[in-house]
Amino acid sequence: MKKKIVLFVLFILPLVAYLFFASGVNSFVSLPTITKNIPEISTWKTLDNKPVTLTNKITILGFTGNEVLKNKGNFFNLYEIIYTKYKDFKDFQVVMILPDGTQSQIQELLKVDLDQLGTRKGWSFVFASPAEINSFYNKLELVDKLDATLGTPNVYIVDKKRNLRGRKGEDQKGKPEYKEGYNTVLASDLYNKMMDDMKVIIYEYRAAMKRNHNATRKI
Repeated sequence: MKKKIVLFVLFILPLVAYLFFASGVNSFVSLPTITKNIPEISTWKTLDNKPVTLTNKITILGFTGNEVLKNKGNFFNLYEIIYTKYKDFKDFQVVMILPDGTQSQIQELLKVDLDQLGTRKGWSFVFASPAEINSFYNKLELVDKLDATLGTPNVYIVDKKRNLRGRKGEDQKGKPEYKEGYNTVLASDLYNKMMDDMKVIIYEYRAAMKRNHNATRKI
């Protein structure tokens, strides 16, 4: 009997603890959709004058505003906590939307700060007119609003079908929960909420790929 208790403590209990903590705080099997089929941004250009598309990509979408250098700490939080975790995932990207005229600030940010962090594969800065940014943002149908600089500290998860995803329903305690964005100022929000929700999104696609693979094999 003592042997069984020892075995339980040594092997079973740690496994149960791992599964409990690995499950995170998100009670959703599939991350709910906040806004369906948001517009494409392929007509806007990056610093290299190249288009960026949202379709067929898992996108972290942000609105930096025109005070780029003032808010550069937000980039570091997002880079270190979320980007480094998922940068090698094939269809993952980070897209930051900025007003025209902020190109020089981004160039300085890249040269002095972000490039020192390491790779920026799949990370793009896209520029558009204030009117275009406002029009696009309004179509996201969010509670959160852009500030006077056309920015927000929040970033958003967009799936491959251009659906903006988040939390909508009840949490594990049965209380109403709604979350459309993740605050890059708060490392805790990125660690405790966004990281967990990204795991759900990645799991969704891996499960879908597995189902499609098995279906193909049967055919």
